Amino acid sequence: MPSVSVSVVIDAPLDLVWQEVADLGSHPEWMADADSIRFADEQRRGVGTTMQVATRLGPLRASDWLVVTAWEEKRLIEVAHVGTVGGWGRFRLDPLAGGVRFTWTEELRFPLWLGGPVTAFVAQWILAVVWRRNLALFADRVGKRLSGR
Repeated sequence: MPSVSVSVVIDAPLDLVWQEVADLGSHPEWMADADSIRFADEQRRGVGTTMQVATRLGPLRASDWLVVTAWEEKRLIEVAHVGTVGGWGRFRLDPLAGGVRFTWTEELRFPLWLGGPVTAFVAQWILAVVWRRNLALFADRVGKRLSGR
């Protein structure tokens, strides 16, 4: 699947945005396609963090294993998808005057028994819509934290 990249500009300090992004266990609170996250062990941040994410998209459900492969404080988190669906994902924060650009990029590979490249072609459009909505929910979450609500 070609990589899918979506972004949002958040009017908030980098420290606050990073705090929310780095709290991996809270991601299902703003990701409509993530039901839950279960960590493989006590590690919750940094390279080597391993987690199982129960995902859903409409009637489709899957269990996605992720391993954090890069972690740059206040800048970047990258993961490898090591379950049924392969590939990689990246959350990147770029400071701007008065805010932060949060960019989410993923490249996924679907096994042949799940439709392989055909599924990937269709999925890229659907996932872009879902992930744009997720980023809007994330920005709203940060805004509420900023205003104390």
